Amino acid sequence: MAEHDISGKKVAFLLTDGVEQVELTSPWETVKDAGGEPSLVSLSTGTVQGFDGVDKGETFTVDVAVADANAGDFDALVLPGGVVNADFLRVDKDAQNFARAFFEAHKPVASICHAPWLLIEAGVVKGRDMTSYPSLATDLVNAGANWSDEEVVVDQGLVTSRNPGDLPAFNAKLVEEIAEGEHEGQHA
Repeated sequence: MAEHDISGKKVAFLLTDGVEQVELTSPWETVKDAGGEPSLVSLSTGTVQGFDGVDKGETFTVDVAVADANAGDFDALVLPGGVVNADFLRVDKDAQNFARAFFEAHKPVASICHAPWLLIEAGVVKGRDMTSYPSLATDLVNAGANWSDEEVVVDQGLVTSRNPGDLPAFNAKLVEEIAEGEHEGQHA
């Protein structure tokens, strides 16, 4: 059992084809081990293709399309990375609106690697302390975030990390923030 008990908490994982597989599976298992209920939300129903770097990995079954998903049905949001995944998500208006809704409701959000691209497009990074895959640093700074090169950065319910090597720290903070619940400082 994880250090923090999040029994009964529903956690949306928003992703699509091209997701960095371990950035989905590792936090997913951590949420389950802590008693949470993960759900896979994507751009459409069916399956999504995971990747291990540039190599195809497993496929994962989608629970609900983002256009039909309601942030009010979930207690937290996890955004796994992967360049292709993040690039597809950031231009999707339903994905942007879904992510923004978690900030508006002061709910925890965890974003790793390239996933902060979606948060930039959702307009929720200004003034926030964040990290990401290094190639996003300029994008985040230009959007008003305070970027630093650390394994995990937590800012009022927003958890960010750089890459798969940071997953132990990312997962620990993800579950801690979900256990804490809503954060008044989490805002859109």
